[in-house]
Amino acid sequence: MSTKKRGHREDSIYKDGDRWRGAISLGYGPTGERIRKKVSGKTRAEVVEKVRKIREGIAKGLPVPDDKITVGAFLDRWLSTLPGHVADSTLDDYEDTVRLHLKPGLGRHRLTALTVAHVDALWQAKRATHKPNSVRIMRAVLRKALGQAEREGLVARNVAALSMPPRITTDEGRTLTVEQSHQLLDAVAGHRMGALVLLSLVFGLRRGEALGLMWSGFDPEGGTLRVTHAVKRVKNRTLGTGRKTRLVVSELKTRKSRRTLCLTPELVDALRRHRSAYNRERLQAGQEWSEHGLIFPTAFGNPSDPDTFSHLFSRLASKAGLGHWHPHELRHSGASLMLAQGTPLHVVSDVLGHASIAITKDVYGHLMEGDKRAAAEAISGALLGRPVPLAPRLAPTDTEETG
Repeated sequence: MSTKKRGHREDSIYKDGDRWRGAISLGYGPTGERIRKKVSGKTRAEVVEKVRKIREGIAKGLPVPDDKITVGAFLDRWLSTLPGHVADSTLDDYEDTVRLHLKPGLGRHRLTALTVAHVDALWQAKRATHKPNSVRIMRAVLRKALGQAEREGLVARNVAALSMPPRITTDEGRTLTVEQSHQLLDAVAGHRMGALVLLSLVFGLRRGEALGLMWSGFDPEGGTLRVTHAVKRVKNRTLGTGRKTRLVVSELKTRKSRRTLCLTPELVDALRRHRSAYNRERLQAGQEWSEHGLIFPTAFGNPSDPDTFSHLFSRLASKAGLGHWHPHELRHSGASLMLAQGTPLHVVSDVLGHASIAITKDVYGHLMEGDKRAAAEAISGALLGRPVPLAPRLAPTDTEETG
């Protein structure tokens, strides 16, 4: 009895010892070599099903799955595609997360064999040693990477997106009181960074944003100051420089973070006085001055290091008798003081440069307890016959929030 000869590009299924094998012909490579995809299984039916799924995927335009690529190898490949598509500081954060957390915990797993259980086990282990927000960032990076793998057809589903997200609890943090704020501002009034501390407190500026303020964004006649740039320290990707990191002045990424602040006459005067001191420093530096257009550079015009400013601010706060404080607590204090003075929540959100009012409400909602109590007393009085005058409103109405 004759055996039927397999046709051109026809798949083969055969038994090899105790296992069944399948070979899928994918044509020929650019140098004429034959390209085949091999699969195996305990039974012939299992191999037939694997062959069928691969053929089905090829018909849909999906790439042939690579059963050998590990999670670590894929993450490295994913990172290599990001330069030019994300900011340098963002790429630095992704690389650190992959190197320190994702590859050690998941890197040896085959990409196609990674499960939700594997990912959940990593998050559970990380929660024992890291803050919930740090675990949230790890999950976000893995989710983004596996999203690319899913789009390429390398995995059937994004197991990071299906994993259990960490529960984030909002830390209310410390805030300066009005008296402490006066104490701090009096102590830094004569310092070359005194105006920076003032603006950071009044407007709740982020550290990098405050150091990235430009003279081109200052309009003394109009009484405005535009926030358009930030100073960041990123990894040095230029070979041969000998330095691991460098400072960059980069444009803010989102429309909400690029914003215009309204200055009072007192703030305009403070910036004018600072500009006079700035001009004196520039003349004193002479040819050693490096012009970047920054309002708060170093004594030679270069971008100020955010970490150096943090150390400086801590020393200034200690000299003011307040103990150790971080510049980010100026942001929290500024928001708290705005709300305490009755500034509507949506205005506070715009001043802080939050992406949405929901973020502001999540972070600072606990400061609005008095406003909610006044509203309850007002409606109770109206319905139960005991009128109570409304207190100053601290938050917008629902219509204002959604309008």
